[in-house]
Amino acid sequence: MDIYTVIVRPLVTEKTEEQKEEGKYSFKVHSRANKNEIKRAVEGIYDVDVTAVNVMNVPAKINRKRGRRPIVRHPAWKKAIVTLVPGQRIEALEA
Repeated sequence: MDIYTVIVRPLVTEKTEEQKEEGKYSFKVHSRANKNEIKRAVEGIYDVDVTAVNVMNVPAKINRKRGRRPIVRHPAWKKAIVTLVPGQRIEALEA
């Protein structure tokens, strides 16, 4: 799998912003990507050294609302938390 298709987008939330201080970055990744592919993709795209990759499958969610469209289904997706070598940062995501 190509390294540019493995990483879908970086995740930006309050929790991920706090984790950046510890050298941990979160990404939405391709659903068939494994830890080795994610590690190679982050090292290739951002030119950093990765020490650990934690992967989790986020389940689908169903929102029930009143009105015209009562059920909204959000699909399942895969999230990866990448830990870098101490002292390294991804400057493109530090905005």
